[in-house]
Amino acid sequence: MLIEIPEPDVILGVIVAFVIGLVALYSYYKIRPFIKSKSEMIDSSQLERLEYYEKQLIDMKIRLDSMEMQGVEQKNEDPNLEIKQFLEKLSKNQQVIENPIISPKTAEIMNKEESGTNRMPNLDHNNATDYVLHLITDKAMTSRDIQITLKRSREHTSRLMKKLFDDGYVKRNTSTKPYTYSITEKGKEKINVLQSSSLIV
Repeated sequence: MLIEIPEPDVILGVIVAFVIGLVALYSYYKIRPFIKSKSEMIDSSQLERLEYYEKQLIDMKIRLDSMEMQGVEQKNEDPNLEIKQFLEKLSKNQQVIENPIISPKTAEIMNKEESGTNRMPNLDHNNATDYVLHLITDKAMTSRDIQITLKRSREHTSRLMKKLFDDGYVKRNTSTKPYTYSITEKGKEKINVLQSSSLIV
């Protein structure tokens, strides 16, 4: 059986074609990540749209929280419910007028509620920090209590408390939920320095 050997030009052409194919594959896989296909372009536009909607939702949540803080509530749709509430208030007022004697326990509770509802006006960052340190000097407070007292948003209060915690002015009690914050020695020193500087001025 005779084996026919191809000519050297044919062998050389096959080898060159093979090498060119390898180089083409190698360059294709190297360049491919830099070329965006239509599906990838669509994915990026969808991601941008999702990020936009996510930002919108966050803004709406912040606005809702601020409206709740300011006491703006949606009106009840049932007009009879408002009338019932008004009548209940009238009956309670009549009972208070008829029974003006208040027990000592209820007087203490009312005093605590009045002192708890005293709120500070808008403060700049340093005054808010000092005020929070003065607040938690007497007793440990939750971030919600501090938020209500300062009339600030939940995000602002959490950032402020995180900064105070990172600076070492307050300590966080993580054994209870919600966390309570109390003042540290460093925080007490800051309050004393502020009081002494205000006395000098």
